[in-house]
Amino acid sequence: MTRDLVPDRESARNGSRGMTMPSFFRTMVLVGAGWAAGAGALAQTATVPTVAAVAALATAAPSDDRLYQALGQQAGLQALMEDFVPRLLADARIGVFFKETNRDNLVKQLTDQLCQESGGPCVYGGAPMRLAHQDMEITKKDFNALVEVLQISMQARGIPFRVQNALLARLAPMHRDIITVRP
Repeated sequence: MTRDLVPDRESARNGSRGMTMPSFFRTMVLVGAGWAAGAGALAQTATVPTVAAVAALATAAPSDDRLYQALGQQAGLQALMEDFVPRLLADARIGVFFKETNRDNLVKQLTDQLCQESGGPCVYGGAPMRLAHQDMEITKKDFNALVEVLQISMQARGIPFRVQNALLARLAPMHRDIITVRP
């Protein structure tokens, strides 16, 4: 195990040293039973918080379901991903990286993953992020670009800014396993 892994929920509750990798962006490469490329090069804008700023916003443990509730539970997360995935696929800056992605599978996997990450009852069983992204040459700029598309979807769905920040704070630590190109 590497140092940049984060404790899983059970380990956090009982104080043990069991570790698991975060899971949000690993679904970006799932296509049915196979793999496809994900995450493209995009420019960071002023509307996209830095990874460090978002990480500082984390306040509740994943076992706390307040964020899950604030996001509208399973139905709200499903609706968010139904908005996010088409934007991702259509985005001129990033869509090419998802051209072979199974849209319906991506929506389902991301819904399950966000459900789990936000403290909901779902179990996400996708590939580890480090493995899924190891050969993709993803930069910090790429990671922040995908966050920008997610923010646009959250705004379009009317998700309050504080709830957006709380979700982004839960997802931010994943950058350690997703960003494969370091300056």
